[in-house]
Amino acid sequence: MSNVIKDEEIARNMSGVKNKFMVFSGKGGVGKTTVAVNLAYRIMSKGYKVGLLDIDIHGPNVIKIMGLEKEKLTSTDNKIEPIKAFSNMKVISTASMLQSEDTPVIWRGPMKMKLIRQFLSDVNWGNIDYMIIDSPPGTGDEPLSIIQLMPNLNGGIVVTTPQNMAILDAKKSIRFAQQLKLPFIGVIENMSGFICPHCGKRIDIFKTGGGQRIASEMGAEFLGRIPYDEQVMSLSDEGKLYLENYKNGTPVSEAFSHISNKIISLR
Repeated sequence: MSNVIKDEEIARNMSGVKNKFMVFSGKGGVGKTTVAVNLAYRIMSKGYKVGLLDIDIHGPNVIKIMGLEKEKLTSTDNKIEPIKAFSNMKVISTASMLQSEDTPVIWRGPMKMKLIRQFLSDVNWGNIDYMIIDSPPGTGDEPLSIIQLMPNLNGGIVVTTPQNMAILDAKKSIRFAQQLKLPFIGVIENMSGFICPHCGKRIDIFKTGGGQRIASEMGAEFLGRIPYDEQVMSLSDEGKLYLENYKNGTPVSEAFSHISNKIISLR
């Protein structure tokens, strides 16, 4: 029996979206949103039209990282118009609907599912090649709603850091995706090693290899490791994407190129 809730209105509205991947994690603090946004940017930079959907309703940070706080959602012909970013990206986030950046969203599950359904059925996504969905940590309402409502979801990408506590929660996320029969499950090991800018030596400040190990143990695809770079955090705080400033030639940019190529090859 399929876990997907058949919704003809969503199916019609999403018919122009070719490939859809949800990025999620077992716990917070692993850099999931930063990975999702930079991954979307890297795929776009390869010549694809990309949609970025932020369903982290209680902690929507996509807009902050991209420097789009001043942009508000508009509507045309009863359709919500997504925010246009860079050359070929469309973005939707709850943050664009709030009065201020510190306004809390105090909702129970049914309200969250209703909003996610609206993002899928009422947003003018048009024709795009890839949609990256940034989901909050855990296996609750938001990722479950996407899996149930999104027609032909290609798969889920679990982001973890290498230490044991994060790995334990990442295993739960993989098992969640398997039980809901996602076609593809990939694992990204984030903050995997730090290259000292002074001596060039690699330092495994959060250990290394945990993401690859659980991918192998649990039958998921290991997509790659992204090293720690303090510029990722600094630029995100300024509302700038790392890959917009360091397109090529760094360990982080090369890792995103490698991972995006793997995802594109799944078409």
